[in-house]
Amino acid sequence: MTPSGHPLRLGLVIAAAVMVLDQALKLWVLFGFELGRKGLVHVLPGLDLVLTWNRGISYGLFPQEGEAGRWVLVGVKIVAAILLTVWLSRTRDRLTAVALGLIIGGAIGNAIDRIAHGAVADFVLLYLATATWRFDWYVFNLADAAIVAGVIGLLYESLMQDRAAKAP
Repeated sequence: MTPSGHPLRLGLVIAAAVMVLDQALKLWVLFGFELGRKGLVHVLPGLDLVLTWNRGISYGLFPQEGEAGRWVLVGVKIVAAILLTVWLSRTRDRLTAVALGLIIGGAIGNAIDRIAHGAVADFVLLYLATATWRFDWYVFNLADAAIVAGVIGLLYESLMQDRAAKAP
């Protein structure tokens, strides 16, 4: 149990915080900073800001151009968030609650984009470059980073539980 009670509360607070921070950052990037008007903005070596609209799922896979595809992806995100919340309500572990909260908040944040804009606003571009070549990683947002961190947390916990169970 967490100091504040059931891990469900911890996970829901994290989910809400991720969703709110994700949406606030996207609104600022779109309307305050006006990244769409500025184009590519160099921040640091290996880090640029560039606005892209992701009409697919992670890494732009399975892009959906039509309204039907858009709403199918919204539905998938909503169902995933509901199922993950059921899992969250049954967990007794803090790490699982944190990880699920990150994933739920990220999924809802990206679903809001898809409802409001028809696509997900991505804007962080990480890359590796030398004088002769450049490798661009995909463009992502805070919700995507939260989802990845949550998945890593679940994998870590899964591996540690298996290792602990097998220890003599």
